Order: sequence, then structure tokens, then C-alpha cells
Amino acid sequence: LSEHGKPRRVQYSTVEYFSAIIIAHPHTTLPMPTSTLCRPAVLRTLNNASLLSKRFATNAPSASQPAQSPFSPRHLLSISDLLPSELTTLVRNASKYKTAVKSQSVPHHLQNRLMAQTIAIMFTKRSTRTRVSTEAAISMMGGNPMFLGSQDIQLGVNESLYDTSVVISSMMSAIVARVNAHDDVANLAKYSSKPVINALSDLYHPLQTIADFQTLLEAFPSSESADAESLGLEGLKIAWVGDANNVLFDLAIGAAKLGVEVAVATPKGYEIPDFMRNIIKSTRPTFKLTETHEPAEAVKNADVLVTDTWVSMGQEAEAKKRLRDFEGFQITKELAQRGGAKEGWKFMHCLPRHPEEVADEVFYSPASLVFQEAENRLWAAVAALEAFAVNKGEVIPAEVSEQIHAGQVKAMMEKLTGKAS
Repeated sequence: LSEHGKPRRVQYSTVEYFSAIIIAHPHTTLPMPTSTLCRPAVLRTLNNASLLSKRFATNAPSASQPAQSPFSPRHLLSISDLLPSELTTLVRNASKYKTAVKSQSVPHHLQNRLMAQTIAIMFTKRSTRTRVSTEAAISMMGGNPMFLGSQDIQLGVNESLYDTSVVISSMMSAIVARVNAHDDVANLAKYSSKPVINALSDLYHPLQTIADFQTLLEAFPSSESADAESLGLEGLKIAWVGDANNVLFDLAIGAAKLGVEVAVATPKGYEIPDFMRNIIKSTRPTFKLTETHEPAEAVKNADVLVTDTWVSMGQEAEAKKRLRDFEGFQITKELAQRGGAKEGWKFMHCLPRHPEEVADEVFYSPASLVFQEAENRLWAAVAALEAFAVNKGEVIPAEVSEQIHAGQVKAMMEKLTGKAS
């Protein structure tokens, strides 16, 4: 509050100060104005601080387990980390940057925003689309991508994740990590002094979800003017047929935030785990999630049919059993017709694809969005890097970023020419 008792703008340093107070004194009540408390950045910081205080109260850090800094940067580990308005902003930004760059007009505020900065790309799982899209996005923004594969670095093998995170983040501007266990990327973020973006873990795949909703926005453009928390996709139905995996989990969380219905068909034994179902449903109480073991039931009235690989990396030993268990779950035109998918239905797959998952008649048909979806991984990476590596976790609409950048350039030119007051 100001000296006159009126709300005043709380700067980031002030929020950090309040965070430190909460950690030191968990029961402290802060006399902050409601308008300030409602700001997303403040809510996130205070919420994180409150969570930290609870952990420290019951589990004091030891010399071998250093405490997480309350001033750590904001990370993107799951779509759960985003407000609905932030998810829509990232999707819209990705779409706008795609349109601009393809018309030979790279937005000024993106040019060289990562100049003289190096972004670590840490992969313990190989990938084609993730590596290509991430390196291309960093280069497009003037940065230097440094790829560290499983032969270069083994998380938690030769040294602790704490040591790895502290050292690498001290030399980099951000870390993009593709790992096996989600705990690996979570611990990297826990101790990193720079933003960490999850490029895939066994639980989540946020960049894929951003690209998927960009693809859906392009395929189902809304005729109505959507608000900040909407892409105009409400009422759309996604039918997921196959394994309940990390791609589905983040896609479902995103769908819940955006009012999109999801129906999931899996073989018995491959359902969404209880803990993940709770996370998904807690995103929005009114979210409609249907689960079945019959593919035809899931695709009824579906606008989009989606599947993924049945045998992921690390599951090779289970391949024969999985292929047997997933018999009857191939996406075909006959399945779409028998199940009653909507006329003009579309198909998506995050790739790599195998013929047993989807028939050629669907994969290479006009209904298929797979290659458009794959390209959109680039634009999703650009949008995420801008928000987390450049803007330090502030997810800002592209047009606002452009205005801010223009103002900064103008102020700099006025200062150089002696016109500034």
C-alpha cells in the first residue's frame, strides 16, 4: 500500500521479499491489496513460496540436499504450469509467428532476442522432431543451441542432478530437457538458476500440446471472437485411441483448460493412472473425460481422431505383448465410420508412426494433419522460448511484445541521439 493507503504496483523485487517472508514465517499474513494478489505472476510466486515453506517446515534441507532457492525462475514442465490464458497466448503466438516468418517477415521483437546466449538441449532420449525444432527455434532467435546427448551427459549417473543443474545453468541462458523419468527434469528445474523447458518426460509433453492446439486452431478456426482464455474450440471432441501416455496426459490437461471434450479408448491394463486422472479432472470440474476399452465408443461424434506409438523407447522388451494387446485399436476409415465420427473428421499423430497404429488410407489422406502438426513443433518451441527464456516466464501476446520492443528501441535511439528528456 502507498502512504495514502491506496494500492500501488508491486514490483518483482517486492514479491521476492514477500516470498522470503512466507518461507521464514509460514503463518505470516501479508496486507496486500486484492488487485495485486490477483495478478498471475504474484499468485504464482506467493503460491510457490507457500509450498516451499510447507516443505521446509517438515523436511529441513541438509548439506547433501541443498534448499531450492525461493527466487528460482519460472519453468515449463507441464501444461498444468500454465493458466488457460497463458496456454491460449502461447498457441496464438506460435500461429502468428508461423504466418509472419512464412511471409518473409520475422517479427522485430524476435530477431536476435537470444543473441550471444547459449541454450542447453539436454537429451537422454533421442528424437528427430524435438531436436530439429528446438535447434531451429533457437537459431531463428539468434541464439546458440548446445546439444548434449546421452553420450555427452548422463543425468544423475556420474554426479548428482543438483551438481549438474547448478553447473550447467550457471553457463546457459536456459535448458531444454528431454528425459526418461519426469523426476529428472523436475530436479533439474528445482536447482536450476535458469528456466527449464520440458521437451518430454514419461509424464508430460507440453511443447507437443502447444503444437497440437495450434494445429487444431488452424483446422477448426473459430468464427466467433474468443476471449483471452479461449481459442474458440469449445465443444470440439478429441478421440484418443491407443496407449494412455505422456502425450495424452498433457493434451487432456490442455483440453480441460480450453473446454474441449476428450474420449479415450485403451486396452485393459493401459488406462490412465488414477493419480493422473485426478490431475486431469482437477484442472476444470466441468471437463468431460470419457474412458472406454472400445475404440468405436470413443470415436462417436469425434471431430479429431488421435493416436501415438504403441511401443515407446524403453518398452522394446514389451513389444510383442503390446502389439497383441493393441489388436483392434488401429485407426482406419472403417473404424471412424463404424463408430460414427463426425463428417470431416481429422487425424493427428505426434510421430514417429507405425502402420499398425494407423492405416495408410488415413495417415496419408486429406483428413491427416500429421505433417502440419509436426511442423508446428517449431513454432511451439519459438513461442515457449520467447516466454520462458526471453521474457522469464511472462507469457505475453505477440502484439504486446512487439509494442514493448518498439518502445525500447525508440528509447534507446532517443538516448543515443540526445533527445531523451
